[in-house]
Amino acid sequence: MNKVILMGRLTRDPEIRYSSGETATAVARFTLAVDRRFARRDGDQTADFIGCVAFGRNAEFIEKYFRQGMRVTICGRIQTGSYTNRDGQKVYTTDVVVEEQEFAESKAASEANRNAGGYQSAPAPSPASAVGDGFMNIPDGIDEELPFN
Repeated sequence: MNKVILMGRLTRDPEIRYSSGETATAVARFTLAVDRRFARRDGDQTADFIGCVAFGRNAEFIEKYFRQGMRVTICGRIQTGSYTNRDGQKVYTTDVVVEEQEFAESKAASEANRNAGGYQSAPAPSPASAVGDGFMNIPDGIDEELPFN
């Protein structure tokens, strides 16, 4: 079984190309900065930078909606390959081929993080006023902002 699930932030906007031929296929390439589970001894967080590639409709979706700094979750598979570079040296590659993708934070949190220029996780919002029953009060007039009814 070859299955990968990653959550991280895009290091830059995805690079989109289209294959040549009779039926051009979209190909999106991007890198995810995925935080490691444990920080260094000095407290600094470390990350792995993982190359990802998507094809077809997935690539078109990524082109349309994914931007630098966004936190996303992807599912896919690891694919290895090789090619010979201009110097005649064989180069080995490892990419994650994206089969599914999802947003991992709200649009507002993503834009706030992008404007701050960082890749750190956004803090969880705290309820402005909680009632004694453990539920947060929802302000009136918010119905227009909810994606469902």
